[in-house]
Amino acid sequence: MSLFRLDASIRVDGSHSREIADIVEQEWRSAHPNAAVTTRHIGVEPIPATAWATAVTAPYTPAEDQTPEQRQAVALASEAVDQLVDADALLFAVPLYNFGVSQHFKTWADLVITDPRMAPGSAPATKGKPAVLVTVRGGGYGPGTPREGWDHATAWMRRILAEVWEMDLKVVESELTLAEVSPQMESLRGLAAEVRVAAERSAREHGRDLADASLDRA
Repeated sequence: MSLFRLDASIRVDGSHSREIADIVEQEWRSAHPNAAVTTRHIGVEPIPATAWATAVTAPYTPAEDQTPEQRQAVALASEAVDQLVDADALLFAVPLYNFGVSQHFKTWADLVITDPRMAPGSAPATKGKPAVLVTVRGGGYGPGTPREGWDHATAWMRRILAEVWEMDLKVVESELTLAEVSPQMESLRGLAAEVRVAAERSAREHGRDLADASLDRA
């Protein structure tokens, strides 16, 4: 039994996405105390931005003519997919940056897609695998808010994880995380606290579901 966790925040201390993902992981560990957990912090140790383009060209180059950079990029993609395939459950913690997908997560996802096991048009190696996505936003993007529709990340991540890679995905969402430090958002601090409580409750629930689903697949 094993869990693979991916963090995309550029922060370690004070990261809301990490803190909420910690709750999911704790629930999973409570059910599987002796199981292995593999973590990857792509926000702190990012994948090279050139890796995707290099890996994409490699299959069209004869093996004997591939450059060291191409072979390294293909190996990085294979390692990333191995981590997904080898785990019984998956946990992703990805904040919203500048209204879009974290560049670190996008680079990682693009690289994963270059591996034949995860390529579009084929049955992905992660088909049916239980997964939780924790996504966190600094502002408010819900219906009726001034920035409704400005979150261009969450729908994309759902599409990739649940539809392209066919994971059995649950999503934990939290927002207004900047209210506690932004004077302009002071009036929203009470609401932000309520949203955080709801997100933590959802994280505990989905963490338990993830643990149960892992047993079902074992």
